[in-house]
Amino acid sequence: MAHIVFYEKPGCINNSRQKKRLQEAGHTVMPKNLLTEDWAGKPGQLREFFGDKPVADWFNRSAPAIKQGLVRPETLDAEQAIALMLAHPLLIRRPLMQVDQQKLAGFDEQQVHHWIGLSAAPHPDDLESCPNRQHAVSCHG
Repeated sequence: MAHIVFYEKPGCINNSRQKKRLQEAGHTVMPKNLLTEDWAGKPGQLREFFGDKPVADWFNRSAPAIKQGLVRPETLDAEQAIALMLAHPLLIRRPLMQVDQQKLAGFDEQQVHHWIGLSAAPHPDDLESCPNRQHAVSCHG
């Protein structure tokens, strides 16, 4: 099983459920605070989590600046996106996960299963979208 460095927003409901899902599959999870990590000192390392995903998919769609229309991810290039994320970590899609030198952003269950393995049954809930969005309650990204 894998040892996962798991960058999360502490208190995020889905990040808690994602960690539990990983642990149920036998993985160990080392949580780190995505919001206080020194990404400014390593912008290239932050970029590595997004792989070949389109820039717009690098963003946390629940972030207040995106919901308010202040940031429009589809209009940004990679350099602009990273600069915004360094200044405003709430914009970063969660979780960021690292196993050895491999990195991944977001929690698409099928992708995670193919990457490191999950238990057979998919989680009945959406583990990527903020559950508070469905109830018009803000978790502030």
